Amino acid sequence: MGSLEGKVALVTGGTRGIGKGIVHHFVKEGAKVVFSYRSSSAEADAIVAELGADHILAVQSDASVMEDAQALVQHTLDAHGRIDILINNAGITKDNLMLRMSEEQWDGVIQVNLKSVFNLTKSVLRTMLKQRSGSIINMGSVVGVFGNAGQANYAASKAGVIGFTKSIAKEVGSRGIRCNTVAPGFIQTEMTGELDEKTKESYISSIPLNDFGSVDDIANICSFLGSDQSRYITGQVISVCGGMNM
Repeated sequence: MGSLEGKVALVTGGTRGIGKGIVHHFVKEGAKVVFSYRSSSAEADAIVAELGADHILAVQSDASVMEDAQALVQHTLDAHGRIDILINNAGITKDNLMLRMSEEQWDGVIQVNLKSVFNLTKSVLRTMLKQRSGSIINMGSVVGVFGNAGQANYAASKAGVIGFTKSIAKEVGSRGIRCNTVAPGFIQTEMTGELDEKTKESYISSIPLNDFGSVDDIANICSFLGSDQSRYITGQVISVCGGMNM
């Protein structure tokens, strides 16, 4: 029996990278998974076909729009009657130095990376409060902890996620609901795969464990935080970064 047997998980941004890895891992651990995607319907259909419609449901949704977030939660409730785990994973980057950063680049990243966390959390809380249980896992970043040149918008959004997490943990902990942030470092995904070797070597040299992480490293910690094994952990920022933030 998997560590998530009998649980229902809702994952935003589940067709690529970390989100896709979480979806696969959660199904393996016994969870029923509903995941959202914005536009990549072919990729979503492929994941459902691979993992089986009995275990997984894909819903097209823009988490940065409140009406979409509410509808996504309702889809999950219609399918399974409860939501045990929410993973706010949807996120984008629009990097630029501050002098060159446009208002659109700033607003776009804040809208997707931070407002979507508000939208889904607010939309799911009533259900979790009735259940008197739930685990909310927000995807942060080590950049939200120590910043990064050219990513003021991204760093601000992820720092906001950390503050949001700690506040929600204090608001709803007495009702059995936990809220934590996972802060990845450099993780091997489609994005890092596009880096040239010189850039990769430069990044790896800054990591004490001397390698990029994998999506499985993130999925493993999310699985732990979603399971009953972490019942006494809330309001925390757990960095999965190979020691970058020591």
